[in-house]
Amino acid sequence: MTLRITFTLILAVVAGVAAPKPSFYKDVQPIVERNCVGCHRPGEAAPMSFLSYKEVRPFAAAIKSSVTQRRMPPWQADPHVGKFANDRSLSDGDIKILVEWASTGATEGNIKDAQPLKRDFAEGWVIGKPDVVIEMPEVFHVPASGTVDYHYVVLPTNFTKDTWIQSAETRPQDRSVNHHIIAFLREPGSKWFRDAVPGKVFVPTKGSDGGTGEFLAGYAPGTVPDIMKPGQGKLIKAGSDIILQLHWTTNGKATDDKAKLGLILSKETPKVRVTTLQAGNFKFEIPPGAENHPVDGKMTLHAETTLEALVPHMHVRGKAFAMQIKLPDGTVKELLKVPAYDFNWQLTYELQEPIKLPAGTQVLATGWFDNSPNNKHNPDPTKTVRFGEQSWEEMMIGFFSVSFPVETSLMDIVRPKKKVSPAPSSAGGLE
Repeated sequence: MTLRITFTLILAVVAGVAAPKPSFYKDVQPIVERNCVGCHRPGEAAPMSFLSYKEVRPFAAAIKSSVTQRRMPPWQADPHVGKFANDRSLSDGDIKILVEWASTGATEGNIKDAQPLKRDFAEGWVIGKPDVVIEMPEVFHVPASGTVDYHYVVLPTNFTKDTWIQSAETRPQDRSVNHHIIAFLREPGSKWFRDAVPGKVFVPTKGSDGGTGEFLAGYAPGTVPDIMKPGQGKLIKAGSDIILQLHWTTNGKATDDKAKLGLILSKETPKVRVTTLQAGNFKFEIPPGAENHPVDGKMTLHAETTLEALVPHMHVRGKAFAMQIKLPDGTVKELLKVPAYDFNWQLTYELQEPIKLPAGTQVLATGWFDNSPNNKHNPDPTKTVRFGEQSWEEMMIGFFSVSFPVETSLMDIVRPKKKVSPAPSSAGGLE
């Protein structure tokens, strides 16, 4: 009887011993380092820094709310469709630690418990210190109000030989007004904006553009820089120029902005070239009040490639997005589902296992739009909405990146091969 009572008391004591509370240095800081400080540090997209306990502690309750609702870190992909190498969603275990930490006093703990930090941030860049920086020579004055049309600026690279790029990053000076930056390549001989004065920001006149160029890199809220895998690269041909497409939105305060492009050069000639393409639709109409209006787009690839990454793009009426591939034999494979699209986070989804695409494969994209009064971001649910450049208009584009051998021509991928007519018979067609 005595032994039984003693054993019961021991069990009661053990059961009553509470697990130690999570502390910042031991439990929370490793999670923040892995998932947050890429944006939550000075000069980056987040409005507050998370580099120290003193900086994180005031936001403990906000962190608890954000991770519980899975709003942070931003990641919109349906976990049941596709696997992505850059998935930054938190595990259930990480969420539990952050919630318990915030709920039990958000204690600092002992700094001796901290793990060594691997911080190699280059100030002002995500890709690290660039080998080459190309930037606008003058700032652009963004007014306090009104509509600002798309502007462009031509920036010479002065590359005298073909140059391969390992990483590329575009950055604004003032994120509060910069909606996006796209760096295009203008190859020698292109007529695109040939009359433009290099370095001068301009708005094209109708019919003046004369072409387009290959996408090199882009910035929008939530985007990540283009960082190629070892052995891969993007090609800038000798004598090419950079054309920046610039979109500003006013916010009630006049300010200045200035865009720049940072490049890290490949140390050796890659065997695989990477480019960004799009499956889009530019001729849709979204009816007034429509709550879930679908718009489809597609692109056919005319040479063998490897699919690397996906980037859905819509504006403020964007509700959901999906991407698929249709193989030449008719097989359809789901790639990505975004059930709750957020215009404020233009995310890239890098495939964990890149997919070989035979010639004739179609990349399919579908966007669903909410043009109803229920959409709090909807500027006017009474209007029919069409494709347009401004945020109150709409876009439906499924950007995607593919890789292919450097020997393959980009034109062979995006354009069907011309059919060659059989030569006339020597017998005058009588055979």
